[in-house]
Amino acid sequence: MASFLLSNPILSSPFLPQKLTKFEQNTSNRITLCSPISRSPRTLTSVRCAADVTYGGNIPKFPRMNVWDPYRRLGISPYASEEEIWSSRNFLLEQYAGHERSEESIEAAFEKLLMTSFRERKKTKINLKTRLKKKVEESPPWIKNLLNFVELPPVEVIFRRLFLFAFMGGWSVMNSAEGGPAFQVAVSLAACIYFLNEKTNNLGRAFVIGLGSLAAGWVCGSIFVPMIPTVLIHPTWTLELLTSLVAYVFLFVACTFLK
Repeated sequence: MASFLLSNPILSSPFLPQKLTKFEQNTSNRITLCSPISRSPRTLTSVRCAADVTYGGNIPKFPRMNVWDPYRRLGISPYASEEEIWSSRNFLLEQYAGHERSEESIEAAFEKLLMTSFRERKKTKINLKTRLKKKVEESPPWIKNLLNFVELPPVEVIFRRLFLFAFMGGWSVMNSAEGGPAFQVAVSLAACIYFLNEKTNNLGRAFVIGLGSLAAGWVCGSIFVPMIPTVLIHPTWTLELLTSLVAYVFLFVACTFLK
């Protein structure tokens, strides 16, 4: 009997240890990777292995994912600026990067706030245009006739012409000790006439508006410049120089905003 058992080790015996088959060895190795089974008189918990854990389970989850208010979801005040909204969005996306639902919730709140801000700005702009138009319609006839001669050019045109006349003013100030600003005034008048002719395609009208603007600026400068306290005026700045600076302002306004 002993020799029979030794020749067949697969059979179990109360005296000899059982030799496991290849299938049973694999099963045993799998069980060792799992946590032990806890038994109790009433319940039997299932075996929980490392393979049961979802991939990426250690990624933090956004706690305010289901908050309806986008301001509360991003953790900012309802009066937060656009810069604060961007800052909060970038911080939360960096903190919860890798969790798809958290990222989608943060982006949804951010886009909702951007759309709300865009609607408010558009509404304010429309209301401002409507108010201005209403005030113009309710203004006296002489104001309406005056506004018919005024137009608002593009911003880049305004800045280019402002730079030109500011350069002429600075040039006049730098040469105040050497002589009068006659040459700078002549160049400024020529530039004003050129811009007006380019706009109106009428050289005669451009000459009239340019010369009228220069005359008006010179008269206003001659009247108001002497009222300035001498303490505020540099010793080398003459009345002619200060009057020419006022004339540059009139020439700039004429060639930029008049039709």
